[in-house]
Order: sequence, then C-alpha cells, then structure tokens
Amino acid sequence: MSSVLYVVSTPIGHLDDISRRAIEVLGSVDWVAAEDTRHSQRLLDQLGIKARLISCHDHNEAQRSDELVSRLKNGEKGALISDAGTPLVSDPGYRLVRACQQADIQVVPVPGASALLSALAVAGQPSDRFLFEGFIPAKGAARQQAIERLAGESVTTIVYEAPHRVLSFLQALAAVVDAEREITLCRELTKQFETVRRGPVAQMADWVAADSNQQRGELVLVLSPAAQSAGWTDRDQALAHSLLAELPASRAAKILAAHTGMKRQQVYALLEAMAKAN
Repeated sequence: MSSVLYVVSTPIGHLDDISRRAIEVLGSVDWVAAEDTRHSQRLLDQLGIKARLISCHDHNEAQRSDELVSRLKNGEKGALISDAGTPLVSDPGYRLVRACQQADIQVVPVPGASALLSALAVAGQPSDRFLFEGFIPAKGAARQQAIERLAGESVTTIVYEAPHRVLSFLQALAAVVDAEREITLCRELTKQFETVRRGPVAQMADWVAADSNQQRGELVLVLSPAAQSAGWTDRDQALAHSLLAELPASRAAKILAAHTGMKRQQVYALLEAMAKAN
C-alpha cells in the first residue's frame, strides 16, 4: 500500500528525545495532523522541518478523519502527532486510526517518548503489571468514586492529574488508603524542574501543600498496589460475596469494615472490583 499514516511520538519536554526516525518521517510526509497546530509549529521550527499542519483534536476529529482518509486514499502520506509524547495516550487520534484501518490504509507507529512509561520507569513501584487510569473525573461524586476505586486496585496504577487538582486528589486518596500506601509524584519529566518523589500518600499530600511549586506543570502519579491480603482474607471475600448477593454495596461495605477493621471506603472499592470481575 502506498498510502500510510504514521503515528509519531514527540518529546514530552527535552527536545533531544525526538528520534532520528521521527525527524525523517515528519520531514517527508505531505502533512502532519496535530492536536494544537500553534504548539506543533514551534516544535517543527525547532527541528528545522517544513510541513503542512492540519488540526486534529477532540472537537473536530470525527469530521477531520473523513478529509484525511480521502487524502491518504489519493496517495498522500501523513503523520499524526499530539502536543507531547505518544498520540492516543490520553490524547486524540483513535478515530483517525480506526478510519484509516477501515479504509485499508496502513498505520505505522514511530515510537518514542511517553510520560506514562517514563513515570513508570522511575517511580520505584512494581512494574510487572499496571493499570493506566489517565485523567479521573474532575469533580463531584464521580471523582470520589474513582478515587475509592483506585484505593482498591491490586496493581500499580498510573494517573494523570491537572496541577490545580493534584493536592485535592492526594488528600482525598489519603483518606481512603492505609497509612503505609505509597505514591510517586512525577512532575515536569525531562524538563528543567523535573521532580520525582516517592512516599506515603498522606506525607505526599502534606509536602505538596507546603510547596506550591509542586502544583504546577505536567504531573503523573504512580500509586502502589493495595495490600489486599492485610485484613482481607479468603473468608472475608466469601462473606463479601454472600453480602453482595443480599445487600447494596454501601451496606455490605459498612458491615465488612466493622468485621475486618479496614476503612469503609477501601472495602467499598474492593467490593466494586469484585463486582467488575464477576
């Protein structure tokens, strides 16, 4: 197939993290679809690349995909980039990729920088299995429910968070996890003020509250797995299944919290995980 869409990773901060292959591809395609064309134009200028930029973001991707697929079917070659890192990871692009595949257009990855994987690599948390949560809801009951669910995850969990919400996230999480539960805060990875700090969730919340600089920039949070064996035996799980068959999860969580000595919110998160698994 002569038509091809390249999915190209770009730096998350440090310009030297762009690969030679990415530079070659971006310099050879007919156009580059970008989340923010003004931001991407600065990147291309720094790399000395002259390319036609076409906007492709959350609000226009569905309509833009038809146009770009038509161009590709006419023999053009294109590239998809995001504002930083690997496209489609908490960024637009999957609709365009699907549309290309459905049109029998080859989609080729050009791998490179990723905030998700960079944070996991330096977090000091178990990395054999992990869950990428992306951005949780910004407010309300949906946000609190998401935090309680994270508290019950039995694998390392990676979350993106906005700087103005990171303190409230840590404080809400500290209220529902065990005192020794760890989290790693990764801020401004590969940039001048890069920060990587690991510690108990409550202590991390206190540190961020005391240092407003930690409430700025790009943030990735890596939460350690829940130690479900502590206070949560096989017998407790059997009881939980029995209670869930008869009672709402909120009522079952209250009974199990009293029975196990665990926090009600943590038990509720475990019950939700059990219900999803079934």
